[in-house]
Amino acid sequence: MNLIRLFTFVFLLLYVNNLYSQSKDTKEIVAETSKLKKALDTKDESAEADSYYNIGETYFNNGNFPKSEEYFIKSKGIYEKLNDKKNLEKVTRKLAQSQENQNKLKSAASNYEKASNIGYSKSKRVLNANDASRLSSPVVENKAEAIQNNIDISRKENENADLAASYSQMAEVNIEQKNIPKAEENFTNAYKISKDNAPQQALAINQKLTDFYVENKDFDKAIKAKKEVLKEDFVKDNSQKKVEQIQELADIYIKKNDPKEAIVLLKNAYDIALNKGHTLEAQKSVKRLDSLYAISQNTDASVQLYRDFLGKLPDLVSKDRSLVDNKILEDTEQRISQLEQEKKLKDELIRKKNIFNYSLIGALILLIGLIIFIFRTLKKVQIKNKKIALQSLRREMNPHFIFNSLNSVNHFIATNNELEANQYLTKFSKLMRGVMENSTEDFIPFQQELDLLQNYLALEKTRFADKFDYEIEVDESLNTQSLKVPGMLIQPFLENAIWHGLRYRTEKGFLSLKFEKNNDSLNIFIEDNGIGIEESKKQKTEHQKTRKGRGMKNTLERIALLNDLYKKDISCTVKDSENGVFVKITMNF
Repeated sequence: MNLIRLFTFVFLLLYVNNLYSQSKDTKEIVAETSKLKKALDTKDESAEADSYYNIGETYFNNGNFPKSEEYFIKSKGIYEKLNDKKNLEKVTRKLAQSQENQNKLKSAASNYEKASNIGYSKSKRVLNANDASRLSSPVVENKAEAIQNNIDISRKENENADLAASYSQMAEVNIEQKNIPKAEENFTNAYKISKDNAPQQALAINQKLTDFYVENKDFDKAIKAKKEVLKEDFVKDNSQKKVEQIQELADIYIKKNDPKEAIVLLKNAYDIALNKGHTLEAQKSVKRLDSLYAISQNTDASVQLYRDFLGKLPDLVSKDRSLVDNKILEDTEQRISQLEQEKKLKDELIRKKNIFNYSLIGALILLIGLIIFIFRTLKKVQIKNKKIALQSLRREMNPHFIFNSLNSVNHFIATNNELEANQYLTKFSKLMRGVMENSTEDFIPFQQELDLLQNYLALEKTRFADKFDYEIEVDESLNTQSLKVPGMLIQPFLENAIWHGLRYRTEKGFLSLKFEKNNDSLNIFIEDNGIGIEESKKQKTEHQKTRKGRGMKNTLERIALLNDLYKKDISCTVKDSENGVFVKITMNF
């Protein structure tokens, strides 16, 4: 026992310091780890899944099924996310095979079924469905039928790995059926198919065959089968596998109760292990030899063996490439774990950053929406206020006009001119009714406006019959029914012309009102030959000068509100002319 402890100490001491070249499998895994890092850095999920699959397949081919299962699961998860059915079918089948090799039959059957349901390839769909049925069915005949179907498919598709596995499975069913010759035949077929392209599979099948012979006490056939393996190139060229197979052969001799031949074989295995640097295999040979020496009570041989082993151990460990491979694989596993952890951290940071960004964007959108809502609300309030103001201005009549009209009625009554008074009141009421009827609308038909202006001028003509004549001209190209204009917008200009210009003439004056079409606009011309603007200002009394007139101010406010609300681009110019005052009003249709 002390010798074993010493061996273990030296083994661990030298394990860490070994830096020899890597095996083929180790190189493949290290290379795939580099690809995996690149895939993670570039966020190439397809390449990431491929790397996991390739690592898993390397472990699978090397017989490390727990590790292969781990990486196939990672690969499968990504392929599912990408909805890559071709690769998903492939990795799900491999995962099922890994689980079956670990005797996880329920999980394996479930994954075979999933692979079948993916159904990317017709032949693989049937193949996977048969495997699922094989593992799930308790009836031996059903298992045999499913396996035979797979043998036919694999032979047709030239899938040697699946064909060899199916023959091996059929052999196990033959054993359940106690059909020994058929089981032997199927194991042999499986071995022959796999030995050229899948050495690890061939070794596993050969082991099943020899175990089958040993269980049936047919040690000679077991020995013959194992010796045939030792002749294969994939064993002769691989010293570690050669040592393992010699040890397996020695175990058969031990079970046959032939310890002498077993000792010879184990010494041979020990010598090869020492020479080629296989520490663990050398240790196994030593332990088995020690057990055989203990049975024969050959203590001296056992002590000599351990002394020899401990003396050669430092040199043995220095040659052992597998120790380096194991350390490299361990470091690689840690590196992969670190890369995955880094990816999780990056993804978490990105997730938190995205949440912050989306929250910020959401807050900004909400703020902008609130600002737009407030702006629109204010705009609506402003428009509403402007419309109210416009309506209020529309309803206003020049107090001069109403006051003077009532004075005129009073004058007609006082002079017993009832007919004139009645006619005047009729015209006045008609005008007031028209104004009130249209007071709710910002725009009225041009014809209605024309009627109101004619009514107004007729009233003023009745009052100042000896002061002026008037004329209204309308462009014939104007559509007086469809065209709409602001109601009573022109009246204050006519009132100014009469009351501040024509009224003060000593001779009868003239008032002209014209409507002309100019492309997409309406031009309105008002011209009188009254006393003019400047002269009118001079003739105002002190009382009139202190009073602020509302008529023109009201009109200008209306024009500003109409332009703001309806974009009519109404413009107005008032100026003295050679004979009086000239007014031009322009508005868009």
